[in-house]
Amino acid sequence: MTLAVETTEPGAQPPAPRRGGRWITDWRPEDRTFWEDGGAKIARRNLIVSILSEHIGFSIWSLWSVFVLFLGPKYGFDPAQKFLLTSAPTLVGAVLRLPYTFAVATFGGRNWTIFSALMLLVPSVLAGIVLEPGVSFTTLLIVASVAGVGGGNFASSMANINAFYPQRLKGWALGVNAGGGNIGVPAVQLVGLLVLATAGAAHPRLIVLIYLPLIVIAAALAALYMDNLAHAANDRHAMRDVIKDRHAWIMSLLYIGTFGSFIGFGFAFGQVLLVQFKSDFDTPVKAAYLTFLGPLLGSLIRPVGGALADRFGGARITFWNFVGMALGATLVLTASRQHSLPLFLTGFIALFVFSGIGNGSTYKMIPAIFRAKYPTDENQSRRLATALIGVAGAIGAAGGVLVNLAFRQSFLAYKTGDGAYLAFLAFYAVCFAVTWFVYLRRSPGRPGGVLEGV
Repeated sequence: MTLAVETTEPGAQPPAPRRGGRWITDWRPEDRTFWEDGGAKIARRNLIVSILSEHIGFSIWSLWSVFVLFLGPKYGFDPAQKFLLTSAPTLVGAVLRLPYTFAVATFGGRNWTIFSALMLLVPSVLAGIVLEPGVSFTTLLIVASVAGVGGGNFASSMANINAFYPQRLKGWALGVNAGGGNIGVPAVQLVGLLVLATAGAAHPRLIVLIYLPLIVIAAALAALYMDNLAHAANDRHAMRDVIKDRHAWIMSLLYIGTFGSFIGFGFAFGQVLLVQFKSDFDTPVKAAYLTFLGPLLGSLIRPVGGALADRFGGARITFWNFVGMALGATLVLTASRQHSLPLFLTGFIALFVFSGIGNGSTYKMIPAIFRAKYPTDENQSRRLATALIGVAGAIGAAGGVLVNLAFRQSFLAYKTGDGAYLAFLAFYAVCFAVTWFVYLRRSPGRPGGVLEGV
């Protein structure tokens, strides 16, 4: 967890932010005078560059959801192998989110952003080297796994921006940061569509050539315009403490259902269309015309989930959101059995939209839970909430692996995605039942804050 430590004596006139090299040694965002006298400008500058770096990180993390569309018959890989290629970076990215969260306070937000941005060159260059017919599946699986470094960028970016902003603005700042990063998924899919439509499926390396200069630019901007906070410090005990709380595991389960669905569907959707509706999508470019739409809508609507939770309470929005996701999964299952492409697309778009809303509402529930548990200890509620955001983010991302593995097993066993759709429906039913039982049902142990606007 990353916290900004305030050093101003009560009643003292706060000086402007002080910078030593690229380190800020005095940072007090909760002090409104300090904030208005320069703090807000510095925080905003760091936020803008952070969004760019995180955005490209999401794109590299999602790179193989695009590359699998280029792996035609000459490569000799079946659909099950291609689903593994999209699962591997999802899993690595989920695992990396925990150490990336700690890295900001250890090395500094600016320093780590430069390093983590430059790390994106590794999977990009490797992909450019190996992507050609005749490459072994094992080689591609290893290279795809390396792309998981892009998934870790989200955790470090959120931890860094959390330290820059005052409590009253954290929701907005973290929402903008997360939304800007999530749009990296449809962005790389649009780039893939551009390459497929112009150069054709034989030229996946063009995607790499587009992203290499963007990665360098992001690292350069971080070096020029970002700052390290000397007083930002991790509380590793907070991570240890929060995993002892049952709400950590409950909220992680719910976040698997929302963010896990978003990233899992985002990685798998194009491949599902090519396999499930082969006659409608006889070329990868036809599928690419549609793959970006769901992740784009899910990214753009994420702040709406937070806003609705602000007004009506996170638990209520999350409950009805999972009801909507269950209905969406039912629609997709019905469309699959009827082989109705329009109905199938409608159901999947609904799943993307609801997963985006749920991303916002579940993250809004976390601080409300700990404020209700520790009403007189603001520091304790804040440290545990921030730690849980990191834990839930890592576990939720692992849900994307489960989505891709469910599709792989379903297509292997049934030659359709019906088994996976049934599993998604059952899981969403579990999620809305858990949300009701723990956070909506009247009971002595219920944290009441999740029912009100956060």
